[in-house]
Amino acid sequence: MPLVVVVLVVFWGACMFFGFLYGFPVVGVVTVVATTLAGVGYYFARSALMLGPGRDEGESGVAPAESATGRDPVYRHYLFRQLALDAWRVPRAVLPEAGRAGWRAIVRVTRWLEGGVQGFFLLPIWLGVVAGVVVAAVPLGVAAVAVGAAHLVVFAVGGAAWLVAVVLLRGTESVVMLVRRILQTCPHPRCYAGIALPEYACPTCGERHRSLRPNLDGALRHVCRCGTRLPTAIVLGRFRLRAYCPQCHRALPHRIGRARIEPLPFVGGPDAGKTTFMILAINALHAAVKAAGGRAGFVVEGDQQAFTRLGEELRLGRVSKTTSAAPSATMVDITLPRTTAQGGDRILYLFDPSGEGFTGATKVEAMSYLAHGEAMLIVVDPFALPLVQHGLTADERRVLEKAGVVLSPEDPSDTFQRVRNELAARADGGRQKRVAVVVSKADLLRKTAIGQDADRLPEWFDGVGLGNMVRDLARSAAEVRYLASGFPPDFPGIATMLAWLTRLPLNGDASALTAVGADELALTDLRGPWTPSTRRTGLVPLSHLLFRWSLLATSAALTVAALAALTAWAVTLVRPLLPI
Repeated sequence: MPLVVVVLVVFWGACMFFGFLYGFPVVGVVTVVATTLAGVGYYFARSALMLGPGRDEGESGVAPAESATGRDPVYRHYLFRQLALDAWRVPRAVLPEAGRAGWRAIVRVTRWLEGGVQGFFLLPIWLGVVAGVVVAAVPLGVAAVAVGAAHLVVFAVGGAAWLVAVVLLRGTESVVMLVRRILQTCPHPRCYAGIALPEYACPTCGERHRSLRPNLDGALRHVCRCGTRLPTAIVLGRFRLRAYCPQCHRALPHRIGRARIEPLPFVGGPDAGKTTFMILAINALHAAVKAAGGRAGFVVEGDQQAFTRLGEELRLGRVSKTTSAAPSATMVDITLPRTTAQGGDRILYLFDPSGEGFTGATKVEAMSYLAHGEAMLIVVDPFALPLVQHGLTADERRVLEKAGVVLSPEDPSDTFQRVRNELAARADGGRQKRVAVVVSKADLLRKTAIGQDADRLPEWFDGVGLGNMVRDLARSAAEVRYLASGFPPDFPGIATMLAWLTRLPLNGDASALTAVGADELALTDLRGPWTPSTRRTGLVPLSHLLFRWSLLATSAALTVAALAALTAWAVTLVRPLLPI
């Protein structure tokens, strides 16, 4: 054998011996470490590029729901949609790229180490590289498990916080509404619906939100697709948004859900004086609220204009006749200082239908607002009572005719009975908690012989044919109060009765209410409209960005901890095999 061959064989053998004894393990360990660091580093760098920026674009974009899907046009909470998308999109983008990059690296190393004669002598090194790449799958797998665990941790911690917030907010809101006996109803004709949750308009883009409450779209805030953050509960300020009826989509009063709505229907036949008494009642109540240090005002401009017009007509001595049998409620928003006995926030729905609306059973059935309230005000026109009409003298009739009084053919007892039958269809059998009975035109009634004792209510009703109504009210209502109303108005008595009907805790001295009506109610907004908090178009919602940063930080921390634990275990495992 030639000497050269012998030398080469010996040299080759020495390379194999020392290569496998020292080079293979060293290169293998370095390759494992380098491949692991490169893989983990590449994953986190790529993840940061996909999840870190605030722009709503790229490979893991965030999109709100579309109105066409039936959902509110908002971004769903990160945990319940985007987290799963990110957990899928990031590996889907990173792993193929990382695999291709690793394969290219192996091909280059193979060409460099095994591409020539040197390959016979560098075989242990090449095998160390290949083995290192293969073994690196273990720490990379551990890192992948750590990243998956980070997703679970973020979901568990974030989900627990979301659940606590949802339960607390929903529970608090339910308790507050139950304790305050908050009622939400629609004031508009051909609707009058009871409302569990209004729909709210975004103050920036005007989009309607029908499910603005703590849910999968967010616990504290929902983010409209325009970027505006909207409060999800009354205690967080939801009442400051513009609310609409979810049935007829017409505007609801300010502060609905925060202030208790008190529907107060005025019941009475044609020309009974309901509108006149409503004007007096609003003026008296306004003065009483001011005396107690509170504020009152109309919710919509149309009510203010109508009240101003009717007040002027009243001063001229003739109030226009109401023509709508199914009216829109006159809404008055009232707030009292918390220093009063109970504090007071009320939105009064005053329903003043035309008297003709009570002349037929089918017409009364259309007044579905009667089903919502617990109080009712009955206006009795004494000159519509047959016994009163028969008891009038010719001179008394001429006096009434000169005063513009029309003797109505509609008996108030018939009107009451129709309303009573309609209320009887309610689940509680139509039992009202508070009923006020007002005898209108009392100043003219006192000038007649039959009306001399009209102030002795309800005893006077027994003699004029309304005894059955009195006895029926005694059975069907928890409390009944009576008042004779005429001119000049008894403002203290009217204010006291209205406060009792609406349960307003007025502490002022009602007897001092003499100069009422000098200051007419103005249009008011007691809610303090919501000031939008928005992000620029094209930006990810701030909550999504915070969750993504938390996910990256948690993933990095768990990955470092997992790899450190794996390294410590490997060292412990290998140490007995090493020469001392």
